[in-house]
Amino acid sequence: MFYSLTEMRGAAMSLTAAASGLVVFLLSVSVVQGQDVWGVTYSSTEICAVKGSTVEIRCRYTYPSRWRGGVNTVEKTFWFTKQKGGKPVDPRTDSEYAGRVEDLCGNNICTLRIRNLRESDSAQYWFRFTTNKAAYSGLPVTLSVTDLQLKVSRSQQSTRLQCLSSCPPGHTSYIWFKNGGKIKEDTSPHADFSYGPAESYSCALKGYEDSPSPSVYAPKLPSVSVSPSAGIEEGSSVTLTCSSDANPAANYIWYKENEDSPKASGQIFTITDFRAEHSGSYSCEAQNKLGRSNSTLYLTVVGASWKLPAAVTIPVVLLAVISLSVFLWISRRKSASRDSSEPAERADNREEPLPDQPEEQGDLQYATIHFSNSRAEPLYSNMRAAQPLRHTEQQEVPEYAAVKFKSAAPRPRGQDSAEDPAALYSTVNKSH
Repeated sequence: MFYSLTEMRGAAMSLTAAASGLVVFLLSVSVVQGQDVWGVTYSSTEICAVKGSTVEIRCRYTYPSRWRGGVNTVEKTFWFTKQKGGKPVDPRTDSEYAGRVEDLCGNNICTLRIRNLRESDSAQYWFRFTTNKAAYSGLPVTLSVTDLQLKVSRSQQSTRLQCLSSCPPGHTSYIWFKNGGKIKEDTSPHADFSYGPAESYSCALKGYEDSPSPSVYAPKLPSVSVSPSAGIEEGSSVTLTCSSDANPAANYIWYKENEDSPKASGQIFTITDFRAEHSGSYSCEAQNKLGRSNSTLYLTVVGASWKLPAAVTIPVVLLAVISLSVFLWISRRKSASRDSSEPAERADNREEPLPDQPEEQGDLQYATIHFSNSRAEPLYSNMRAAQPLRHTEQQEVPEYAAVKFKSAAPRPRGQDSAEDPAALYSTVNKSH
């Protein structure tokens, strides 16, 4: 039999008569008064835990061994934080807690363990148990899940750190760490330190030393890069980027050598239309409330490149291709002309007769013609080779003839020759 939360939050014993009988339920008290009373007591009713850590909510419950004239025995124990349809919901069956919740009970002591805490786990948690005679719920335990952070403030004498949490004031103690080592414990969330540039500090809640806040420290040596990295051309745009590991996050300021005033602020510094006068050393300074650090790089112009506009590039390329094609065509024509004239020149300049050829070569006729003239006038000739006469069918030996033309008067056209009929006949006309 279950009761509403309003009834369970009462501060005194209530007796309720019902048709089914008399049921008595008691709300939690700070001290268990005996084994013959209903009660739930907690080790703490206000718990503050750190996000990502593990928390344990522990209680002890009591009940009378006999109730309503019979033996009173426990049948079920569980924790809950919300209700559904007017009934408590066991977090072990809730998808939001799946795989993160354990309910450990034994010897009237029950512990709710929640791992990997989320800020959404902040809520009130009740413990409830039922017997064969009645049901009982204790007062709630308030759980606050916090994400620890350190706030930094500076003065001329020291650095003040504040451990920020959503925990109620006065419900926890704070543990302070320097470079990972514990240095003190205090109930105050504030601490003053004489800070050094290589030091880091963090805080934790007592009992959650394994889940400290993020450390705070001065900026590390900045990393500086330039784009383009291959070289800076005159007139181009140059972008400088600076980054440094720091907590709190660093602010960035850019300086140029021999200039007192900053050139720019911010992580990125861009110089448009880079000129020779922009050359020099540039430094990036990263700073926060705990210190500062800087890095330097040198910029210089490597030279300007000649570039054609896009509208001109294509016509220039086409003109170059056409010019190359014309050049190759002319070269080929000249080469062909030289090749065709060289054989004629070799034939005209030949002065020595061909050597005698063996008879076994083919039936072709060979002629060696030698032109000799003491005058400078050109010689015109019209020469036609005559067919060899057919003497007999058995004559198969090829005939060779050598004809020489001298400055003597030519024979009259059509005059018969008294030479061998197998000779080669030629008619040469010469104009004086």
